[in-house]
Amino acid sequence: MSKLWMVRHGPTHAKVMVGWTDLPADLSDMEQIARVSKLLPDAPVISSDLTRAVATADALQGKRLRLAHDARLREIHFGAWEMRSFDEINTHEPEALRAFWDQPGATRATDGESWDELRARVDAAVAALLAIHSELIVVAHFGAILTQIQRALHLSTPEIFAQKIDNLSVSAVDFETGQASWINHVP
Repeated sequence: MSKLWMVRHGPTHAKVMVGWTDLPADLSDMEQIARVSKLLPDAPVISSDLTRAVATADALQGKRLRLAHDARLREIHFGAWEMRSFDEINTHEPEALRAFWDQPGATRATDGESWDELRARVDAAVAALLAIHSELIVVAHFGAILTQIQRALHLSTPEIFAQKIDNLSVSAVDFETGQASWINHVP
């Protein structure tokens, strides 16, 4: 079995593009955290090294084995667009912003990372982890989660860009069968 249970970190409430900026998560909804935790299997838990993912993983851990944080599971790096609003970026770099969303893949945010680079980074991390653990809970970010849904279900980048992933939602994919039990399931 190569099953991945992915949980998006708790909300940051930021209304800007947040990639590698280390913002905290709002974990005040303890009832939802308990529902998410109850839904997850007894499998090792790992997170990106960003505070919002680490704190969410800690809140969900319970008696599960906790693995060391992994920086390869971070969100996409937005470079010069980091912590800027869509409108602000659109004012200064409308063509670049449009290309980033309309032609995803190799297109990068200014001084940032492309979708293809994010996917290669997260794919490598998850492949290495699943070589050791047949089932794993990963607490990560919107982009990192989408890369693994894309990989498991063999979706194109434009197809996966249309998918919504809510904070504290669970997405579960099986790489052997190429199926998803859940995508963006909010218990």
